[in-house]
Amino acid sequence: MSTPACTLWPHSTFASSCWRAIAGPLLALWATVLPGIANAAGTIEETQKQNTDWTAIIMFTVFVGGSLWITKWAAKRTRSAADFYTAGGGITGFQNGLAIAGDFMSAASFLGISAAVMATGFDGLIYAIGFQVGWPLITFMLAERLRNLGRFTFADVVAYRLQQVPVRIFAASGTLVVVLFYLIAQMVGAGQLIKLLFGLDYHYAVVIVGLLMMAYVLFGGMTATTWVQIIKACLLLGGASFMAFMVMARYDFSPEKLFTAAVGIKQSTAIMGPGGFVKDPISAISLGLALMFGTAGLPHILMRFFTVPDAREARKSVLWATTWIGYFYILTFIIGFGAIVFVSTNPEFLDAKGILRGGSNMAAVHLANAIGGNIFLGFMSAVAFATILAVVAGLTLSGASAVAHDLYASALKKGKVSSAEELKISKLTTVALGIIAMFLGIVFEKQNVAYMVSLAFAIAASANFPALILSVLWKNCTTKGAVSGGFVGLIAALVMTVLSDAVWVGTLGNPAGSAPFPYSSPAIFSMPLAFACIWIVSVCDRSAQAQKEREAFDDQKIRSETGLGAFKPTVH
Repeated sequence: MSTPACTLWPHSTFASSCWRAIAGPLLALWATVLPGIANAAGTIEETQKQNTDWTAIIMFTVFVGGSLWITKWAAKRTRSAADFYTAGGGITGFQNGLAIAGDFMSAASFLGISAAVMATGFDGLIYAIGFQVGWPLITFMLAERLRNLGRFTFADVVAYRLQQVPVRIFAASGTLVVVLFYLIAQMVGAGQLIKLLFGLDYHYAVVIVGLLMMAYVLFGGMTATTWVQIIKACLLLGGASFMAFMVMARYDFSPEKLFTAAVGIKQSTAIMGPGGFVKDPISAISLGLALMFGTAGLPHILMRFFTVPDAREARKSVLWATTWIGYFYILTFIIGFGAIVFVSTNPEFLDAKGILRGGSNMAAVHLANAIGGNIFLGFMSAVAFATILAVVAGLTLSGASAVAHDLYASALKKGKVSSAEELKISKLTTVALGIIAMFLGIVFEKQNVAYMVSLAFAIAASANFPALILSVLWKNCTTKGAVSGGFVGLIAALVMTVLSDAVWVGTLGNPAGSAPFPYSSPAIFSMPLAFACIWIVSVCDRSAQAQKEREAFDDQKIRSETGLGAFKPTVH
């Protein structure tokens, strides 16, 4: 089924020289490690050693070197906390739209959704639909208000008229939990990718990803993260478009012929209908709610609206992001079915047991090899890795901002802290988050990355979204209501997630069928619980502080809708 490889990119002496100059020490470290582990075994189940694909590795190395060069360039422009968190607010709507699209086109989208479609057919597209539906919510309800009310984090928005300390403690807690669950997915995807490409043991691969991620964030901040996301979004869109084009060309650009071939291989028409991936309606509805409303509660996405100069650019960025993401999800659907017909039938991509080499998340990577040979495999592997790395960097940045800006600067120091001191705390937090992410990436090695992201969305929808939306749009929302409801949603979603079959059985190793929580997603229970708690506590709160917060709503509304008094971008 494979087509002959063709040379897609000429050798770049400029990129190579950049790589040698900037990442020479890193390459030397790898050279020290590689001889002993270059042909190490893959997953625990695999018995055959993976051969090293040097063509793909060279392509990969050039791309990573280029990304590190961008980080070095951005480091010179990062002089304050505002530069570190929001790139000084100087990103245009179009650029931010591409960067947001780059954030969403992560391991969960490119690797996870295509793998889910390959495994279950049409039903795997539930993630793409859920992700996409959440964007109008952000566009029409939150984008403009976020930019006008906040500065660095979404906690700035929630705490605008509410008490600073309790709100920021809750917001930081919710942010860190969401970030860690999202990080798991990215670390697993990147680890499996590096393992497949280099033949490294999975544990080594995860550590390498963690170290590179820390380098991005520590030195470049939001400026580096944004530009890496913009570049890799363009490359990923181009690469995925080529993959989809080649798949459709094989079947005369007829979706019907492609689907017929896939049905023939799967020997079942069930892949063309719902029910193959999420089998009970409650789990399906719960997953849909998580994906839809969780989008409006993701801290690393909300943070992006503070990188643009005004509300107009914030709206524009969401519209551009929606366009690119929608187009990309169409491509992932074609790529998933292409993997069924090109990859699942080719023994080159399967191990001795007939299981996909490198794990189920590698379907799209193997498809790149099938249609474009080693050169295109190297290109897509490099782009996929850059995609993951940029997303991980953005996540780490939002987690670091939650600790440094919300907890340390605002809650602990009451705002009496210098920009340099806050920046120092951010970088220490980045290192801590990197280490934790490496550990969790190893623990959750076997999970589908799209599913792990859905859990992050469920927690965001249950904790961050209710407090954010009600504090902005409901006059009677009080500090006690927002904090109590937010914590109730966070704890409920977290407990239900741990007690679900995927984590309780799949990760913690308990006997099959012993999971206390019978559904795959908690959002249908935890999100209404959070809203109800915020409403009940706020209505019952008759304190003097609550009355002041209600009276401050009109001023908040004026600023959120007009932008009067909003923070201006930094001029460099």
